[in-house]
Amino acid sequence: MAYTQNDFKKGQPRWCPGCGDHFFLASLHKAMAEIGVDPWNTAVISGIGCSSRLPHYMATYGMNTIHGRAAAIATGAKVANPDLTVWQVSGDGDGLAIGGNHFIHANRRNINLNMILLNNRIYGLTKGQYSPTSPRGFVSKSSPYGTVEDPFRPAELCFGARGHFFARAVATDAPGTVEVLKAAYEHKGASVCEILQNCVIFNNGTHDAVYDKAGRAKNAIYLKHGEKMLFGENNEYGIVQEGFSVKAVKLGEDGYTEADVLVHDAKCEDNTLQLKLAEMEWPVALGVIRDVEAPTYDDCVTAQIEEVKAQKKYHNFAELLETNDIWEVK
Repeated sequence: MAYTQNDFKKGQPRWCPGCGDHFFLASLHKAMAEIGVDPWNTAVISGIGCSSRLPHYMATYGMNTIHGRAAAIATGAKVANPDLTVWQVSGDGDGLAIGGNHFIHANRRNINLNMILLNNRIYGLTKGQYSPTSPRGFVSKSSPYGTVEDPFRPAELCFGARGHFFARAVATDAPGTVEVLKAAYEHKGASVCEILQNCVIFNNGTHDAVYDKAGRAKNAIYLKHGEKMLFGENNEYGIVQEGFSVKAVKLGEDGYTEADVLVHDAKCEDNTLQLKLAEMEWPVALGVIRDVEAPTYDDCVTAQIEEVKAQKKYHNFAELLETNDIWEVK
């Protein structure tokens, strides 16, 4: 059956005007329509926070759970019903602070979840405290003199947990967001999509360098597996290797030509280069950065259950009773 965006829409979103959540929600509706999974075979599960209101606006199954536990609930739903398509939505606070442990282990176990991390580098719902992704020195209500902490880098955390899929998009870039969401669905295993979004009230402008089309043309690179890593308004820049790292160069300067530009390999088992790309401050890497297949937890659990059942003499309660001596009392 062919679906449209309207088949996945529900309710009236209650976010601040201009919030990045509005942009992402529209892209998720569009991606789900193009993916074509029935709404009744889809579940959207969130924790607590502004972004975690999202299940209320989906015409699918959904749960707005408790703070930091979205990945745990999503894991249970997927393992209990392997045929269900599960999308887990968290903010940077909900997903990486109190929910950080669950985020790590969902990746380590490689559970077949589509994990969305909406990153605005702030706690919005609780009114402007700094979050695990706020930069060092960030001034907020809970750090009036600036934070004295270094932030999490979501890609680094995902890769360190042996994650097999990581992608990044900007909330205002609908085509780019839809593309990574569809790639996340196609990946079998835990997929993490970091969505860079703006909080107009408490952290306005945090992703300004790439938040509009003109900024992305100058300050972002769209990575495509198997293609040269070129960027810039006229593809005048490229990513080249420098020792064990990478750097951006302008073609024609210092002897660099297109032949020196690296080809993106999202399928490489060794994540060294992929992590370097994900951590670049300029240009900001967008698109699918890592996409490697590996056994999934839910498939392995299901296979293990079937293997154990096949070795048993009984397969239900009635058969269990008949495995022992039976007496008939008259």
